[in-house]
Amino acid sequence: MQKYVVLEKVIGETPLQAVEKFRATRPDLVGVSLAYAGRLDPMASGKLLVLIGEECKNQENYHSLDKKYRFEVLLGSSSDTGDILGLVNWQEATSFNQSQIEKVSKLLEGPLELPYPKFSSRTVKGKPLHIWTLENRLEEIEIPTAKTNVYKLKLIELRNVPAEKVYEDALSRVELIPKVEEESKALGRDFRRGEVRIAWQVWLEHHRGTVVQIATFDCIASSGTYMRSLAGEIGRRLSTTALAYSIHRTVMGKYRKLPLGLGFWTKRF
Repeated sequence: MQKYVVLEKVIGETPLQAVEKFRATRPDLVGVSLAYAGRLDPMASGKLLVLIGEECKNQENYHSLDKKYRFEVLLGSSSDTGDILGLVNWQEATSFNQSQIEKVSKLLEGPLELPYPKFSSRTVKGKPLHIWTLENRLEEIEIPTAKTNVYKLKLIELRNVPAEKVYEDALSRVELIPKVEEESKALGRDFRRGEVRIAWQVWLEHHRGTVVQIATFDCIASSGTYMRSLAGEIGRRLSTTALAYSIHRTVMGKYRKLPLGLGFWTKRF
């Protein structure tokens, strides 16, 4: 039996849903253990490494994989999740040029310490951060930070997008998540989807008839680097706010950085 498979998780799926969808296509895997190595948020898409059978016992061997992402950053807006699946807010728009953003990108390459998103599975005192957040008890804990390494962060494109288009795209992706009705997940209230819709409607009313800026990046980073946190840091370095508008993981493996901005993958999954 193969040791692992690499799936393409789509927007709206949780990693567990992606794994179970794969299992449904493989009758030979009924009753066989499956475990993903390196989770992806519901709003993120791309490569999901899934271990099969006995290989699940070696899950720790896959915990430190480097990853490459293409992600988009909506400048001038923020949310409490760090992406479009949160309660969105904004500050008065500032227009940036490509040179300003490229300068920030270069400064962010190298060792970096970023806070874990408030809505994440990182455990603090035995409880995931997103539960602390939903219970309104964040003041009782200190939000931990992750020490990571950004090997490359390259600006691919900077574009102006009508606010109406951003609103339509964001809400259409939010609706891709299957409705959550399990009583055991009542605290999450179906990802707070009703409140998220209202927040985006308020955002649109403020921005109607205007354009907003979206920057597209390619990023190679070490394990544990949240693109949501990196998007927020990009905004902070530009003296504005920012959120991850889209996240797509393109490569998982082992990356070796070389001088002069060069590097190569020694292993890919």
